[in-house]
Amino acid sequence: MFWHLLLVAVLLGVLWIRKRFAYWKDRGVPYVEPTFPHGNLSGMGSTVHMSDITRKVYQQLKPKATGTGFVGMYFFTNPVTLVIDLELIKAVLVKDFQYFHDRAVYHNEKDDPLSGHLFAMEGNKWRNLRSKLTPTFTSGKMKMMYPTILTVAEEFNKCLANEIRVQDELELKELLARFTTDVIGNCAFGLECNSLKDAEAEFRRMGRKAFEGSRIKIVKRFLSSQYPNLARKLGVTSTAPDVSKFFLGAVRDTVQYRLKHNVQRNDFMDLLMELMKEQDREGLSIEEAAAQAFVFFLAGFETSSTAMAFCLYELAGSEELQSKARANVTEVLARHEGKLTYEALQDMKYIEMCINESLRKYSPAATIIRIATKDYPVPGTKHIIPKGQTVLIPVHGLHHDPEYYPNPDRYQPERFDEATKSQRNPYTFLPFGEGPRNCIGLRFGLMQARIGLAVLLRNFRFTVSPKMATPLPISKASTVYSIEGGLYLKVEKI
Repeated sequence: MFWHLLLVAVLLGVLWIRKRFAYWKDRGVPYVEPTFPHGNLSGMGSTVHMSDITRKVYQQLKPKATGTGFVGMYFFTNPVTLVIDLELIKAVLVKDFQYFHDRAVYHNEKDDPLSGHLFAMEGNKWRNLRSKLTPTFTSGKMKMMYPTILTVAEEFNKCLANEIRVQDELELKELLARFTTDVIGNCAFGLECNSLKDAEAEFRRMGRKAFEGSRIKIVKRFLSSQYPNLARKLGVTSTAPDVSKFFLGAVRDTVQYRLKHNVQRNDFMDLLMELMKEQDREGLSIEEAAAQAFVFFLAGFETSSTAMAFCLYELAGSEELQSKARANVTEVLARHEGKLTYEALQDMKYIEMCINESLRKYSPAATIIRIATKDYPVPGTKHIIPKGQTVLIPVHGLHHDPEYYPNPDRYQPERFDEATKSQRNPYTFLPFGEGPRNCIGLRFGLMQARIGLAVLLRNFRFTVSPKMATPLPISKASTVYSIEGGLYLKVEKI
């Protein structure tokens, strides 16, 4: 009897999987043939990065997507919509945003308070908090935070000068992460992190640990992304307990210190404290405030240091481009009495072009993920994206499409001069997303990257170390698109 039941269960399972894998075929949508159990995600995190998978699907199926504007793929047994057409991308991110205002990011505030942050929030809760946090990132607020970032950049300059007295070949990826850690620690927590002085400073250690991959993390990520409700019932967390304890403690201590000593710094923590004081039910708890500081810290230090690392790698590999970038810094500084002021930074257009081209070629966010919050009739077709389905925008596919960027594997900052940029559809460049749910901290991230690069190029010359493998190795397990191992460059004081 047992074996009969087992056989029936297996047959039903096989039929169910076949039915799931026939989803796109039944609807007449171009798709990539899936394999059990991974769907189209075979090798993800071990032999390939997520960006490689979506880019390949994009390149393979773009010619077949003319009738629909999108194609199909599978995350394990779940059908996923991959958007190809630029007008449909605009509809998802902006025009029909009311259908796609949520991300498929797992959160479990009960067991993992730091997961309840703006990036993961949904619906009205997200909308309310987003409108309250937006004032932190205006150009006026950026100007207020600018001196703090500049002070850390000067410390970074000293740190590098000291390092090259010992050896002329440095691992820059970690040094850049220590720079951005100190910047965000100062601006988000109002604390001196000291990671430039001490590689094992607690903020740096915890930041590093938050991004470390492991087998258990991969299992948790699978469960929480595919079956979030079950994961919450099982108490699955995405933040390591010691990381959670550290950041909650840092926020509590900062809040108590500022209240006791009446400290005001015009930074992110000040705004969070204002939101905590609100008397209505929307006021933030200490855990909710800590979650916002935590995501600002994680998003700010990792993506900016990664963008700077890729940019430096490309400039180190081309004497011509590096000289051009340095000339832009020195020429602008000459016009501003040798001072790296906020206004001087805005004038460094070529540095901005270099960073944008780095974000195009190596965008830290390889895909943009949305969830359909209600059935969405795809304009001009008979198709419907059903409520609950994951919708993907393949950022790397768009950024490496020769139709939009001829010779896409070549690093060419001139793609982002005003004349060239104005001839391109803006939805072909999405490193920060677009629309109401774009990256709230993009101004801040770009500002610290520009300051960091301006200070480095002004004072040092870079060439690629023979240690660096070609092509550049990419970390397969990291959620952020980043260099595997170190970024080894020869550094010479100017």
